[in-house]
Amino acid sequence: MAASSPSLLLPLVSASRDGLSVKKNLNTSRYIVATGVKHELRIIASETREHSCRFNSLSSRRDAMLLVLGVSGGLSMSSLAAYAAGLPPEDKPRLCEAECEKELENVPMVTTESGLQYKDIKVGRGPTPPVGFQVAANYVAMVPSGQIFDSSLEKGLPYLFRVGSGQVIKGLDEGILSMKAGGKRRLYIPGPLAFPKGLTSAPGRPRVAPNSPVVFDVSLEYIPGLESDEE
Repeated sequence: MAASSPSLLLPLVSASRDGLSVKKNLNTSRYIVATGVKHELRIIASETREHSCRFNSLSSRRDAMLLVLGVSGGLSMSSLAAYAAGLPPEDKPRLCEAECEKELENVPMVTTESGLQYKDIKVGRGPTPPVGFQVAANYVAMVPSGQIFDSSLEKGLPYLFRVGSGQVIKGLDEGILSMKAGGKRRLYIPGPLAFPKGLTSAPGRPRVAPNSPVVFDVSLEYIPGLESDEE
């Protein structure tokens, strides 16, 4: 009796003796009657592809969110900035590493009349450079996100220049003039005291927009011709 019925409600991937088969629609919980096992298999294969596409789509959205949050690769803020700029994650020497950064949070900010701001990472014990004197300084130059665009540490030698003579950007000149030899400082340089024409991007280096703020970590190593009390 049941075998001659034109339609049977059967479990998924089942068939009656007369070749009739049905499939349960997972989305609506309704049964759909299909004739022929081959036809049913085509339906199942189609739904499998559909679920696969949905899963891949969800995975893509999840990976995208993880990337934005910096979870998938454990990325730092500067590394995320490098990724956004199409640059490889940074692994460059710095004057202020992770522990230094934590300590710097509790250091008071000093603001000068020009708008330059700075925090002393370490106060030197040597002399302060007079205007026009040559100084030897190490520096790490960064955009506000922390991505490095120039560094004397990568060159392996301190940078020599006459301080206060316009040989470097105004913010760096001003910041070093009030330092003592052996000291280390972070300079928050506003746009008007930075690069009026900006800097173009290069392999491993981000672009610096004209008159945009920059951050310099500087270490005043020594002042040739002046004795230092720093041991």
